[in-house]
This record gives sequence, structure tokens and C-alpha cells, in this order.
Amino acid sequence: MVVAIAVAIAVELWSVRELSDRIAVTSCLKKIEASRKVQVIITKQAIALLGPATVMGAIVPQKNGIAIVKLNRPEKRNAINDEMRNAIIDMLLEINMEDTVKAVVITGVGTVFCAGGDIGGMRDRLKAPRGKVGFNGWRRQKQTHRLIATVHHMDKPIIAAVNGAASGLGCDLAFACDFVIAGSSASFAMAYLKRGLIPDGGGLYFLPRRVGIARAKELIFSARTVESDEALEIGLADRIIDDGRLVTDAVAWAQSLCSGPASAIALSKSIINRSVDLSLETVFALGSEAQSICYASDEHHDAVTAFLDKSGR
Repeated sequence: MVVAIAVAIAVELWSVRELSDRIAVTSCLKKIEASRKVQVIITKQAIALLGPATVMGAIVPQKNGIAIVKLNRPEKRNAINDEMRNAIIDMLLEINMEDTVKAVVITGVGTVFCAGGDIGGMRDRLKAPRGKVGFNGWRRQKQTHRLIATVHHMDKPIIAAVNGAASGLGCDLAFACDFVIAGSSASFAMAYLKRGLIPDGGGLYFLPRRVGIARAKELIFSARTVESDEALEIGLADRIIDDGRLVTDAVAWAQSLCSGPASAIALSKSIINRSVDLSLETVFALGSEAQSICYASDEHHDAVTAFLDKSGR
């Protein structure tokens, strides 16, 4: 169903006429699909796309290159249903292909990061004929796995800015990111066992890598809530910051991570993500392949040339 939406466009340093390729506002609006589930803000000091909308098309070029993806379902504590999950996937795939975006921050609208999977979807599953419950759940899990894999395999650095509670799938979403910065009011709970389920959104993979096997078992088996100070201490979070500065500091951190060539960052990340499960020889081989790409890049040529010119060699 087509829904009329209002999009507020705030221009700080650039006017629309100054945007690269002279992207018109009408072109931007054509790329916005009516959805109340996800909000994207492209920052900083350029254009912000605000309001209850999902940006499904090209990202508006801007200077500092940080995309802020906001889970925008506060009335349901940002719980992820099928529609929201698919919107996030589509959006991240668009962002990943947009060269003007150098890094991504994911956070939640309101006082909760993400309450996990939508319980309403679980109710619908229970109402299905018993013979279809398993297969329907398997198909839904495949899409959940696609979401988490999309986050994990982003070419660009991606930071979870956890505001408030992250529960179940909300934890998995945060831990699939490269880094987790948490507000002082943040909390984490691998709450799956409270619903008679296992952590099927990547927690069985990411959690042991963050906190070790024994502690991962303890957090999963107990399903207890971990507050922000303990989260930093045991490795669930990488930084803790006051709630009021959370997104600002996350953006600043993201900017510090993407000053290098995008190709070298993406290639390094792809190998690091796999390195725990690979032999040293395999990492060497993958590194050699990646380095051959870097050798041929303009960024490598320009950086070496500039260094040699400056040093007089």
C-alpha cells in the first residue's frame, strides 16, 4: 500500500544545488519507500533524511561519510518483525554499494536499542498448522541469518550504538557489528531461553568470540541481564559513554576508523572476520591476494608517491 509520507530535509553546510551530481530533492524522494520501521540519517553537516521512512535507493552524497541507521519502531521497543528485517537488509545493501558512505552506525529510536524478535510473529507461528510450524520457522530463520550476515559482512566499518536494552536478536545484531559502543543506560540479555529457544541469530557464533566459551555459556544459560559497566568489563561492549553523547561519539569513532582507503579497509576486514577459524598459512594466502589488489589501487600509488616526494627520495 502506498502511504504518503513527509520527509524533512535539513541542509547545514551544502545547499541542494551544491550536491555532487546535482541530486534533486525529488530524486531523493523517489528513493524513499513508505515504511515506519527504519530511519536513516546521513551525517554530518550535509543532508539529513528524517522521519518515518526507509531509504531504499541511492544515498545522498555528503562530506563526512557516516550513515546512521536507526531502528524506528519504538512503540514495539524496536522489536524486529519480517517487514523491518527485510527493510534493514535492503538498506544496508544499498549503503554498502554507496562509495560516499565510509562507515555505518546502527542505533535505536527512543529508549531501547532492540528488544529482539517480534513476539507477535511468534504468536502467528504458534497458530500455524503443527505440520508447518517447523518449516515456516526455518524459512524465517534463513532471513534472520541473512540480516546478521549482511551486517557482519559489510565492507565498511559498522558500529552498534546501543541505547537502552538489547535483548535476544537485539544482542545478536549488536555483536554482528565490528564494534559496540553502549550508553550508560544500556543493557544486554541473551534472553532466548526464556522463550524456550536457542540463540539463533548469530549469538552462538559472536558471543564466544567476544567473551570466551565459558562466559558465553553462562550468559546464554542464565539469560540474565548485563548492565553497561559489566558489559564493558567482560567484553560485550567496547566503550561506554553518557547516553546524551552516544550517537555523537559513535559517529566520531566511525570517522576515525575510515580515514584509510576503503578498499584496504574492506579487504582487511574480510580476512580478520575469518581469521579465528583459519590457519596462519591460509591467512597469509588471503593476505597476498588482498595485497595484490591494494598494489594496483590509486590510493596506494598516491600515498607512496606523496611520501617519497615529501621525504625527497
